[in-house]
Amino acid sequence: MMNFHKTLAGALLLAALASNAAAQDFPNRPVTWVVPFTPGGVTDTGARVVAKAFSETLGVSVIVENKGGAGGIVGTEFVAQSKPDGYTILYGSSGPMATNPYLYKKISYDPLKSFSLIHTMSESPMIMVVNPNTPYKTVAEFVEYAKKNPNKINFGSSGAGTSPHLVGELLQQEAGIKLTHVPYKGSSPAVVDLLAGTVDVMFDYAVVVKPHIDSGKLRALAVTSSDRMKILPTIPTLKESGYPNAVLAGWSTIVAAKDTPQPIVDKLAKAFGEALKKPEVVSYFETNGSAIMPPLTGDKLTEFMVSENKKFKGLVEKSGASAE
Repeated sequence: MMNFHKTLAGALLLAALASNAAAQDFPNRPVTWVVPFTPGGVTDTGARVVAKAFSETLGVSVIVENKGGAGGIVGTEFVAQSKPDGYTILYGSSGPMATNPYLYKKISYDPLKSFSLIHTMSESPMIMVVNPNTPYKTVAEFVEYAKKNPNKINFGSSGAGTSPHLVGELLQQEAGIKLTHVPYKGSSPAVVDLLAGTVDVMFDYAVVVKPHIDSGKLRALAVTSSDRMKILPTIPTLKESGYPNAVLAGWSTIVAAKDTPQPIVDKLAKAFGEALKKPEVVSYFETNGSAIMPPLTGDKLTEFMVSENKKFKGLVEKSGASAE
C-alpha cells in the first residue's frame, strides 16, 4: 500500500511539473479563437479586429475560426470539449453563455462549470426604435399608449429568446404593459416590416438600426444601456425614462476549456486586457455602438457570469421562449 501511495504521489508530482513547464512555455504556437457564429457577421468582424491586437500583445498569432450552428452551441461545445491547454479559446457571448442553456432542453455544456473564465470583452446595448408614423415620440408616450391599447402594439424581434426579444419582455414587465410579440428569423426581415409599418416597435443593435435612424426612416426612443451611447448622445436610456431595471445588453467574454492551468489563464487575460486598450480596438467598438467592458477576471468575472445567467434565465422563463 505504501508503494502505491508513493507511486501515486510521484505521478501527481510529475503531472504538476509538466503542467507548470507547459504554462511557463505558453504560448509557443498559434492560438485558435473559436467564434461560434458564421463568417461575415458583426461578431466575426469584431473578433478579427481584436484578434489582430491580441496577436501583438500575446506574441503569437491568434487565428479566428468560425464554427457556427444552433445559435452558437456547436462552437461552444467544441471548445468545452477541447484540450485545456490555452491554445483553443472561445468567443463566449451572452447567447451561448447565458441564454441558450435555458432555451434548449438538451445542451452538453454548463456555462458556469464547463469553462475556465478568462476576461470580459465588449457589451452592446440595444436601441428602442419605432416606425415614424406611430403616435408616440417618447418612452412615456409609448407606455401610455400601450396601457390604453393592450396587445395592440406589434413588437418585432430577431427571434424568440434573442436579446432583442428579451429586452422587450423586460420593458413589458417593468412598465406593466402588454405587447404582441412577432418573432422573425433574424433582424433583417424584422426591420423590413418595421419600416413598412407591419410591426410598430423593435429593440436591436446600432449596426442594425442606426442607418435607418440617421436617414429618418426610424425614430429612436431610448437605449437599453446604463448610460447614453456615444454615437446617439441625445437619445435617453430606459433607465432615465423611468425604468431603472430595464437595462440589458449583449456581451462577450473569452473563455477556455475547464481546468486550463491558472498561469495560462492569467497570461491570456493579461494579453487580452492589453489588446482591448489599443485605440483601434476602442474606436471599432464605439463606432459600432458597443463599448469595452470593465476588465473582469477571476472571481469578479465568475460573479458577473452568475448574475447574468440568473437574469437571462428569469427572462426566458417569464417570456415562455423555447428553441425546441
